[in-house]
Amino acid sequence: MTLDIITSDALHGIVHGFFARRGGASSGVFAGLNCGQGSTDQSEIVLINRARVAKAMGVTPDRLVSVNQVHSATAVSLDNPPEPRPRADAMVTATPGLALGVLSADCQPVLFADARAGVVGAAHAGWRGALDGVLEATVEAMERLGAARGRIAAVIGPTISQRAYEVGPEFLEDFMAEDPQYQRFFVNGEGDRYLFDLPAFGLHRLRGAGVGHAEWTRHCTYSNPDRFFSYRRTTHAGEADYGRHLSAIRL
Repeated sequence: MTLDIITSDALHGIVHGFFARRGGASSGVFAGLNCGQGSTDQSEIVLINRARVAKAMGVTPDRLVSVNQVHSATAVSLDNPPEPRPRADAMVTATPGLALGVLSADCQPVLFADARAGVVGAAHAGWRGALDGVLEATVEAMERLGAARGRIAAVIGPTISQRAYEVGPEFLEDFMAEDPQYQRFFVNGEGDRYLFDLPAFGLHRLRGAGVGHAEWTRHCTYSNPDRFFSYRRTTHAGEADYGRHLSAIRL
């Protein structure tokens, strides 16, 4: 089956893709292109899925690199596949042919490029990482490799939309403690619940970091089960585990 790859004109000329779930070898709750090596899916099947992504990216599987994602604000600079995988949530490189891949299943996958400088980046930005500064850390790491933030294009891929992201009052308090202006990313939900706009918050942080262009592909992971995996949808359904998308970029 053909892979379902979402791309952005903002990254024109840079090989990249936000890979949706269709076209993979996994079955059951993981049906499709589950690339999560930390899932309980069969490891050999996950490797088949990752190899399909690598082929689509024009690299061998060993040149499709990922980090051990821990919801941090840590960005690492790579020029070769790291061993072991570092604990981080973003990567940058100026090395041609090295594909940077981040996993997500509601959190924001964000791909970055300064095409003129020949520097790319990829970040996994859930609410915690975005609040703590993983997007800004990615931009700073790209600058250290010669990028100019005003030339950087940053694209947020499929993520959970506000209408599906219900949170409690303590969640709002975490954001208000950081900046009371962050209240604008919340609207009232049922009872004491709120609805949080994660992609709008990500765009706000990216634009505040001074990137030249920032956009969201406007795909909601929660709302389209045939196309996307979703941690929150799986939790609501009482399922035991969930698939993870891979989003990748390379020079």
